[in-house]
Amino acid sequence: MSVMPKDKRGFERSRLGVWWHDNFDDWFFRSLIGPAQTKNAVHGADPATRELWLRDLERRKRYTQQQRELKRHTRENGHGN
Repeated sequence: MSVMPKDKRGFERSRLGVWWHDNFDDWFFRSLIGPAQTKNAVHGADPATRELWLRDLERRKRYTQQQRELKRHTRENGHGN
């Protein structure tokens, strides 16, 4: 009794099936949906919505920077061990 190889998702497939899905699934899907569209990708419904999105992005960046500084400060003072 031979054991069927498993694909990335854990499904049993023949060697040819595993090879096919590993190599052509993404290509086939991408060819169906076409190229990525980036025009107006993050514009919001109107200028006010975009401004809110930009403010939220700045808050997230500031929070991340504060967390990095806190970790660095903790590490420099020898409390990070």
